[in-house]
Amino acid sequence: MSDVLLSIKNLSASVDNEMILKDINLNIRPGETHVLLGPNGAGKSTLGNVLMGNPVYKVESGSITFEGEEIVNESADKRANRGMFLSFQNPLEVPGLSLESFIRNAIRQKTGKAVRILKFKKELEEKMGLLNMDPSYADRDLNVGFSGGEKKKAEILQLLMLNPKFAILDETDSGLDVDAVKNVSKGIEEYQKSEDGALLIITHSTKILESLKVDYTHVLVKGQIVKTGDASLVKEINENGFEAYL
Repeated sequence: MSDVLLSIKNLSASVDNEMILKDINLNIRPGETHVLLGPNGAGKSTLGNVLMGNPVYKVESGSITFEGEEIVNESADKRANRGMFLSFQNPLEVPGLSLESFIRNAIRQKTGKAVRILKFKKELEEKMGLLNMDPSYADRDLNVGFSGGEKKKAEILQLLMLNPKFAILDETDSGLDVDAVKNVSKGIEEYQKSEDGALLIITHSTKILESLKVDYTHVLVKGQIVKTGDASLVKEINENGFEAYL
């Protein structure tokens, strides 16, 4: 596919008056999977938050366009309604709101239509089975008492149920054991089956990438993309680390 879904041009951004991102340029097309690697403190998570419109981060210059429209001044909820999605490194706990209700409300807000309950429950059950999630988690308060692995599975469950046009997965594999990484990877693979869904996977580990299709790999160091390549760049970083780019 040739049409650009997300275009970032000369993007610089700060937090608490400290410049973090410097002149970022990146184009992502429908169906593509991009991986963003870099050492701790490079600005990887900052980029994810800036793309999603987190108000803590300030865009100093540059543009972000989604499906050809400038969104740099749009709120996070408007970006979500456009079809953007961000999974968090540390998902928040929300007492009093079940995982099922949260996802159902998110779908209703995104589509503007009532959710057909029986169809929704059937699909939810199928996706939870794919992720090897205990069905009882659907009725539990969102992330309350969830293990780290279950929180990450719940994030991928939301990804599969919402089926956004563009998803940012921020350190989804952080702190997961081998089995949990496999389950999360399986969910991401399922999302990749959509020809239109695009991914930006932010990570400093490569375990989660082993079974995934990767189109482009970018190395971010000190707020700048210093190298772009294909999937082979992941292997290079795995073997040699980031020392050559520091």
